[in-house]
Amino acid sequence: MNAHILDKHVAIVTGASSGIGEATARTLAAQGAAVVLAARRGDRLKAIGESIRHDGGICAEVVADITTPGDAQRTIDAALESFGRLDILVNNAGVMLLGPIVDAPREEWERMIALNLSALLTATHIALPHLLKAAADGPRGVADIVNISSVAGRTARLGSGVYNATKWGVNAFSESLRQEVTKRHVRVSLVEPGAVETELVSHNRPEVQETLQKRFGDIGERLHAQDIADAVDYVVTRPRHVAINEILIRPTQQEM
Repeated sequence: MNAHILDKHVAIVTGASSGIGEATARTLAAQGAAVVLAARRGDRLKAIGESIRHDGGICAEVVADITTPGDAQRTIDAALESFGRLDILVNNAGVMLLGPIVDAPREEWERMIALNLSALLTATHIALPHLLKAAADGPRGVADIVNISSVAGRTARLGSGVYNATKWGVNAFSESLRQEVTKRHVRVSLVEPGAVETELVSHNRPEVQETLQKRFGDIGERLHAQDIADAVDYVVTRPRHVAINEILIRPTQQEM
């Protein structure tokens, strides 16, 4: 692989077994980063890792459920043990379980809070000392945390209450952390997609999927995972003096 801007950098991507996470891992590897792919589906991770290495990239796979603090720690440790440092953390893992609040299955709420918010907080907390060190002595003197949020972190909608709550939490946490560490050259960025063609919607109950089809059926072509990966790539490859704080990306025909 020819020299690229992220040569000698190490990145972790959570939720890397499909969709935005997979596309982001592939894109960062193509830019020269050594990438740790973390997700629960080991078979998918193995196949993606083999594909990245076949294309000349460098990566390691960690089968992990990052809602478990021990697995989050093991993921960070894998980057340090495999590649000696950590420069970029992409908190991508998440789930979107929508529907009315009245009579909602509480386990769906708990799952979203655990993965979308608590796991992101835990992974960030564990990674921060290593990212601060990378910013102080790294090849470009900067480190990055990229949190994949959602347009749902900006606009509350009927039927999305707890999902909205988790993404608003991600946005608030990210901005507070940004103010805390930005002068130490750790950049904290939000990428907020609208409707993306991934398997995220398929995790919902059938009646919710039907409602979502009606809601988004007239928006035309949805975003692709690579569209979001391109945004992450843009964020982490800026020069040291440039911090991209937020990128909101919608399909052209999506109104809200």
